Amino acid sequence: MATKGWRVWWRKRRWYERNHRLLRRWRIDRHAARGGFFVRHPVEGEVLEALDEGRLVIGEGTLLEPGCWITLAPEARVEIGAGCFLNRNVMIAAQGSVRIGDHTMFANGCFVGDAEHRFDDPEQPITWQGFTSKGPVEIGANCWFGVSCAVTSGVSVGERCVIGANSVVTRDVEPGTIAAGAPAKPIRRIDFAAPPEG
Repeated sequence: MATKGWRVWWRKRRWYERNHRLLRRWRIDRHAARGGFFVRHPVEGEVLEALDEGRLVIGEGTLLEPGCWITLAPEARVEIGAGCFLNRNVMIAAQGSVRIGDHTMFANGCFVGDAEHRFDDPEQPITWQGFTSKGPVEIGANCWFGVSCAVTSGVSVGERCVIGANSVVTRDVEPGTIAAGAPAKPIRRIDFAAPPEG
């Protein structure tokens, strides 16, 4: 029994720590070099598997800081545009689809997910109940998410939005809007600078 428990522990440890192996880091870096994006290790989740299968697309010039976690269900897809910045410990979780436009920034500790854990079966532990989703997540280009924001399933955030720190986005946000709170609510429209004359 002790030997079987040790084997299970070792298999799980190898799975959870797989992205820390030098060969896997090198393979992730090879994808990054070919795509012109940057990954500062460690990264977590199904990053290599999804890159290999074309289910994770990362645009040129995008930077993933250490601790970023991208996790995808077997049929899910994540698209991150060009020139994006995912600061430390940003997590993206896709059951179906998460799309992020170009030049969008996420501060430390943000979470974007297109599904939530089920909790409605009183006969099952929450960890066994699977997920439920209201639909894909779409985030436009040139958005800025403050520290520790969360974006929930079925939400669309328009282009050039600013989401205040610690906000929970549960409804669509119109383009060019500053929103904040839990749940996030529009505060005001952004006053864009006039283009220079001449």
